[in-house]
Amino acid sequence: MRKIGLGVGAVAVVAAGAFALALLGGGGDRTPAPGGCAHVERVEEGAAYKVLDCTATDANVRVAKVVDDASECPRGGAPYTIFKRSDTLCLMPNFVEGACYRGDRAAGMKRVDCTTAQAIRVAGVTREPAECANGKKLTYVEPAVTYCLVPASDPR
Repeated sequence: MRKIGLGVGAVAVVAAGAFALALLGGGGDRTPAPGGCAHVERVEEGAAYKVLDCTATDANVRVAKVVDDASECPRGGAPYTIFKRSDTLCLMPNFVEGACYRGDRAAGMKRVDCTTAQAIRVAGVTREPAECANGKKLTYVEPAVTYCLVPASDPR
């Protein structure tokens, strides 16, 4: 049971920081705006940023805020992933309630089948800071959202 708790707890680190070291670069065909979604992935020449509809399965990040400098990203709660373009993007995961995810070296958190080993399932999404039944959560302050997380094998 402790391994499951550690695995779910590690999601916060993976979700927030998986891109941070390698995602410094440009690309993309539209100007990102808060609330917009994209698929972000490392590629040989740098990071790839592809604007997508938020309902797309490959849309792995959501733009929380567009700022001039990373120090302007919101503080408190889970850390935001920083993506530098002409502006700096403060990104958060684009988790979907009921969907399952697993850490991926290239894409941060990747949507997977819920039978995948070490996958986590998003048990709930609220648009405000909230408590989760199992205590495992990611809370972002701007925009306010809480993701309640459980191991994918958990039937709840």
